[in-house]
Amino acid sequence: MTVLDSLGMFDLAEGLPEQVEAAVAGARGLEGLPNREDVEAVVVLGMGGSGMAGDVLTAVAAPQMPVPVMVVKGYECPAFVGDGTLVFAVSASGDTEETIQAASDAAVSGARMVVVAGGGELARLGDSWGAPVIPVPADIPQPRAALGAMAFPPLVVLEDIGLFRGGSYWIDAAIDQLKRRRDALATAGDTSAAADVARRIGRTIPLIHGGGAVGSAAAARWKTQVNENAKAPAFWSSQPELCHNEVCGWGQHGDVTRQVLTAVALRHDGEHPQVGRRFDLVGEILREVVADVVEIRAEGDGDLAQLFDLVLFGDYVSLWMAAEAGIDPGPVPVLADLKAQLAGS
Repeated sequence: MTVLDSLGMFDLAEGLPEQVEAAVAGARGLEGLPNREDVEAVVVLGMGGSGMAGDVLTAVAAPQMPVPVMVVKGYECPAFVGDGTLVFAVSASGDTEETIQAASDAAVSGARMVVVAGGGELARLGDSWGAPVIPVPADIPQPRAALGAMAFPPLVVLEDIGLFRGGSYWIDAAIDQLKRRRDALATAGDTSAAADVARRIGRTIPLIHGGGAVGSAAAARWKTQVNENAKAPAFWSSQPELCHNEVCGWGQHGDVTRQVLTAVALRHDGEHPQVGRRFDLVGEILREVVADVVEIRAEGDGDLAQLFDLVLFGDYVSLWMAAEAGIDPGPVPVLADLKAQLAGS
């Protein structure tokens, strides 16, 4: 199969384990970090692929941390942010206007800032604030392909200041699992499990369900990767919440939904037992009203490993969806057009 891939998105997916290793090494031993006892809350600012770094932190580190964590995807800095808040401002380009606005307000409010950016205005501001600035490699052409470079530095920083104890173990386990999954998917090419899932989805619209924080973060990533790589619509929701609303929506229009939707269930070992039962029950309902129900089970030791196992699998699924449709997964001209219009150019 001839694959159109002008920006090398398949190669970037294949290099994710090494990207994570480099990011972890670059975030160790930073100067200018606050003491653990001075941090009362953690806030992550970011949009799009950069904002996913906050979702990762919330899913895998926040449950073990003694302080609350909040992710902000927008212009507004929370009113509670002050000198007891550690704020991570994340932007692959360094020029994301929402993040620059929120981070500037956080800095004015006295927050302790850490910047993760590929240069741009945000990196310049970080230097002016005297904040640690962790670089995102300039040779990664799209933010969504830099998730490892953006998501792992905050975890390293939180471990270094004593808020994410044992982080190194879970980070190493994630890297090991990424290498195992990468080797299996990259070696098999268009006969891989991910390529098979892409073909099962075909020209239908994937509806991705994830359980708990880990599954929800993975489902959100799958959705946006299908949007940006395959240039196709996709939707996601989470268990157990969907059992209180979405499940009611399958009472009508089965003749339509059977033709246009494929359900994808992302499963992991950390699910609450009742969430597992809910997946089974909802799967029985969906089989009557969607084209197919696909289940993906995470592998690896710990939440971080299983989350990134699902992430990498989904990245490859979205890339093979693009390949099957003859679409170049890299460029996203509509996003560039929107930014230009917002800037008034």
